Amino acid sequence: MKDLLRTQDLSRDDVELLLDTAAQFAENPLRSRTALSNKSVAIYMTKPSTRTRLSSETAVAHLGGTPIFIRGDELQLGRGETIADTARIISGYCSALIIRTFAQSDVNELGANATIPVINALTDDDHPTQLLADWLTIRENFGKDITGRKFVYLGDGNNMSHAWLIMGAIMGAHVVAATPTGKWAPNPEVVATAQKIAAQSGGKIEVTDDPEAASKDASVLYTDVWMSMGDSENDRAEKVLALSPFAVTENLIALSNDDSIFMHCLPAHRGEEVAASVIDGPRSVIWREAYHRRTTIQSLLFHLINGDLKGAKH
Repeated sequence: MKDLLRTQDLSRDDVELLLDTAAQFAENPLRSRTALSNKSVAIYMTKPSTRTRLSSETAVAHLGGTPIFIRGDELQLGRGETIADTARIISGYCSALIIRTFAQSDVNELGANATIPVINALTDDDHPTQLLADWLTIRENFGKDITGRKFVYLGDGNNMSHAWLIMGAIMGAHVVAATPTGKWAPNPEVVATAQKIAAQSGGKIEVTDDPEAASKDASVLYTDVWMSMGDSENDRAEKVLALSPFAVTENLIALSNDDSIFMHCLPAHRGEEVAASVIDGPRSVIWREAYHRRTTIQSLLFHLINGDLKGAKH
């Protein structure tokens, strides 16, 4: 496995290896401080970023490498150079490429033409690096045995809901996406892919428009902002109205398990997708979750560059 372009590229064994190593990096960030000695990693972002940028640059530095941050308007791509040519050029200078952008097809084309590992650090369709951080946080709270537990995403059927369903299926978990029906529901093709993976892993995939039924006896309640980067402001009023029943409130928390946790990929808008009392309350693990963006990207770089990941068979 050369690249991580989609969440579904990972096998369960790959994820377990990545999480094991990330847990070690959480204990000792410099345990592999020469893995990228005298090497550089390009970090190319056409979308603004806080956690992904900081975690990526820190991860490279902790492995002994030099991060090279590139904004979307700083390459010749903006003047018509092709993605394929750009991929070949970056491959000649760097040992890996981390990219955060809009179109999944751009990331796929970079992966097809680069000779170095390409890591999808968010597209409009998927967010695999976030899900690795999420599952390490889940494992820290519940252990590896997730039998009988339900993991629930509430809100917009966006890239985060897609990644949530796919990763849950890979891990053999019972995962639920509670979203409005219609244009803010998850992509049916992604749901079908998750169900296919779950059929092999022993997982269970559910999509519902009932946030209370979804939250009942849940171990995790997870949400994301309602207006994502690139969303039209013309849709705001309609979208907020549709998503309001899916806000994570104290009422939904009360329906969940006694040991449940609240998760959010951040940034958060208190009073919209989550109540302030929830995100700042005792069930919230958002800061540890955000911390693991670094540990998991560090693990991902380490294992991709070493050629340790096998990729999915599904």
